Amino acid sequence: MRSAVHKVLHPIAGRPMLAQLLGSVEALRPAAKIVVVGAGREQVEPLATRDGATVVVQAEQLGTGHAVAQAARSLPDFDGDVLVLYGDVPLVRAETMARMLDRLNAQDAPAAVVLAFRPADPLSYGRVIARDDGTILKMVEHKDATAEERSVNLCNSGLLAMRARDLWALLSRIGNDNAAGEYYLPDVVMLAAADGRASAVIEVEAWEVAGVNSRGELAAVEAAWQQRRREAAMAEGATLIAPETVWFAHDTVIGRDVTIEPNVIFGPGVRVADGAVLHAFSHIEGATIAEGATIGPFARLRPGAEIGAGAKVGNFVEIKKARLGARAKANHLSYLGDAEIGEGANIGAGTITCNYDGFLKYQTRVGAGAFVGSNSALVAPVSIGAGAIVGAGSVVTRDVAPDALGLARAEQRERPGWARRFREMMATRKQAK
Repeated sequence: MRSAVHKVLHPIAGRPMLAQLLGSVEALRPAAKIVVVGAGREQVEPLATRDGATVVVQAEQLGTGHAVAQAARSLPDFDGDVLVLYGDVPLVRAETMARMLDRLNAQDAPAAVVLAFRPADPLSYGRVIARDDGTILKMVEHKDATAEERSVNLCNSGLLAMRARDLWALLSRIGNDNAAGEYYLPDVVMLAAADGRASAVIEVEAWEVAGVNSRGELAAVEAAWQQRRREAAMAEGATLIAPETVWFAHDTVIGRDVTIEPNVIFGPGVRVADGAVLHAFSHIEGATIAEGATIGPFARLRPGAEIGAGAKVGNFVEIKKARLGARAKANHLSYLGDAEIGEGANIGAGTITCNYDGFLKYQTRVGAGAFVGSNSALVAPVSIGAGAIVGAGSVVTRDVAPDALGLARAEQRERPGWARRFREMMATRKQAK
């Protein structure tokens, strides 16, 4: 990756790859989750432990079989099923993992279940030679395969399901007499076959087991994920005007009859209710948008933004940790942070909440039906009462009572003829030079 950041911490759809995978695993309610790392433990461990996993270190890089063996000491008394997954293969679905375990526990009791796929270009993937019924005849790494074996396009993803007692016993028997001098995890399948025990293969689409080893592959996996998510959003009843320009996060929730215009970007933690309209070039993260609300164009909703039903957030408006009540409006060029804006209130163009004094954040409250004139600064903590009006250009530092007029600006003064006299004076000075 050519990065100071550990590979599995690079994000897909706004979520680190490892977190994507652990999230899918959690749907199976596992007895334990073990993350094996070769290097970079100090980066990986905080995320892994947050998600309930234990980290163990593979001190020497001696192959995939050797890596999996490092997990054994963390599962000394475990006698259940083991799934072997890869942190840089983040999009494996929980449904696929469940299929692997179901096949492992089928009536014929295979020794192992291997997840395989058919890529457009098999490249250097290991091959799976299988019968029509899915039982495996042979598994071979590309480096060690014959030309005939390389002609097979069923490829090993590396993902595997086995019973713990079988896995540990077979791992202790694998050797490294191969082209790379490594201990290959797939060798357990052939060792089981030598013992007279068959293994089985399950196929998935290539996108589900796509691995990431470079920035280019990261971008490709992201692009493929986004394309599937766009298709799902439209299938579920949203309108995407230019689908290829919309980018979702892993947890974006979109209701029915939502319209999303071009170049809308979703960060994590967004929920959009039915009938909302998201205009072009808006960036939305950590926000909740209620029914029929209108956002943008060129709006930014930051974490903690709550937009009420039928409310309007217009162009170049930024909202952070603030609630805009039902039918309230902030149509132009405003910043609303740490604020509570009541139902039907109107926030004029250029208005900002001054919520930070360099040390602490403070709250601004605007009551229902209040009107805040353009280019006003509301210096928090401050409250504007229900139905009150704040005159344009005001710097409000004290509360304004309900239904009152709040006005805080210098008195306008006029000097007749001053501008003409000034021009004449300056013209004379310029001529003198």
